[in-house]
Amino acid sequence: MSIAAQYVFRPGDPGYAQEIAGFQTGFTVRPEVVVGATAAEEVRAAVSYAAERGLPVGVQATGHGLPGAAEGGMLITTRRMDGVRIDPVARTAHIEAGVRWGQVVEAAAPHGLAPLNGSAPGVGAVSYTLGGGVGILAREFGWTADHVRALDVVTADGALRQVTAASDPELYGALLGGGQNLGVVTALEVGLVPVARLYGGDISFDGRRVDPATIVRAYREWAETVPDTVTSTFAALVYPDAPMLPEPLRGAYVVSVRLAFTGDAAEGERLVAPLRAIGPALSDSLREMPYTESHTIHSDPDFPHAYWGDGITVSDLTVDAAAELLRLTGPSADRMAVLQISHLGGALAQERPNAVPHRDARFLVRALYPIGEDGTGPIKELHARVELTVAPWATGRALNFLFGDSERTEGLYDAETRKRLARVKGMYDPANLFRRNYNIVPG
Repeated sequence: MSIAAQYVFRPGDPGYAQEIAGFQTGFTVRPEVVVGATAAEEVRAAVSYAAERGLPVGVQATGHGLPGAAEGGMLITTRRMDGVRIDPVARTAHIEAGVRWGQVVEAAAPHGLAPLNGSAPGVGAVSYTLGGGVGILAREFGWTADHVRALDVVTADGALRQVTAASDPELYGALLGGGQNLGVVTALEVGLVPVARLYGGDISFDGRRVDPATIVRAYREWAETVPDTVTSTFAALVYPDAPMLPEPLRGAYVVSVRLAFTGDAAEGERLVAPLRAIGPALSDSLREMPYTESHTIHSDPDFPHAYWGDGITVSDLTVDAAAELLRLTGPSADRMAVLQISHLGGALAQERPNAVPHRDARFLVRALYPIGEDGTGPIKELHARVELTVAPWATGRALNFLFGDSERTEGLYDAETRKRLARVKGMYDPANLFRRNYNIVPG
């Protein structure tokens, strides 16, 4: 039996290396066969082929969130499935599996609408949403997964199903928050929000001139006062002293607050006044902007690189604990670390009939580490100290921010949600075909 797809690659074939390449370069992925899908029917045929041969199946759109190295099996790449269709009356977007958030932002903007996208326009919209999706407007509108109306998914039996909360509430709820463990989602329909402009940006401080503990204390106090229409992240990193960076950033320790607010600019100016009072700013891009410029709030790197990371949800975070995180990951660290503390709550805490866990968390602590020549061992030693610092308040882990080591499944779900996911896995994938991501075992 051959695979009914236009683009099929095996090790040694021309184009194989290019097909498996993604944004994450830190891990080696060498599947036995790669299918570059162009349509849902090709995905269905590929899954049927893999099921007959017992090949584990993984999916890759942009390769941002690879769970680690992998050998063998089948990889289905979806980057060619890049159709976006906006329904301005229903305020929905129909998104194919390979679409990136920047495409959805651009397509929705002429209608005065916006998706609940993340900070980086190059991230795959579907995989982001299946992992929950905590984006730049999250405190006001909640998890992106909460706004999904329907999903088209190929399950392990080779069937292409359209799944809604009404047609199959168990599978629908498990797909949203369960990641890519239950099938290959070929498209989804997701609600849009009526946001054409926002007030936001980044205010940064020189962490060598303004005490980082003072900045995080001011941020922590400020975050307690703002309305749910403000979504923000505290970030800190020491930039490498590299010639490709602008002179002011080379070797700089930059501590910043990044935020988005959907109210008017005058109210935005009033809300950010306490941040501007912290001290002299290294840069200040806070302004009113069209939503199409929202990617400039975080200005995430858009070039492939190697990294390992974790996202820990916490019920609280004291100023002293946050200051210790800054000490561990700041200039005294023996390697570059990107620390981010995102303010949760608001609509993110509202319960929904899906598998997105840890909704009662107040903050998300994210740590990301570039992988150097010494590998991930020293990174994990440093991160163990980060984990220990937040341990008294840790409630779990965030799937979308867990990069590398697919065996690190502890904390991804609470016991009840994991049990629910295992039950649905047993119904739709009893042979555990989809196991090349952070795995849920059939129950």
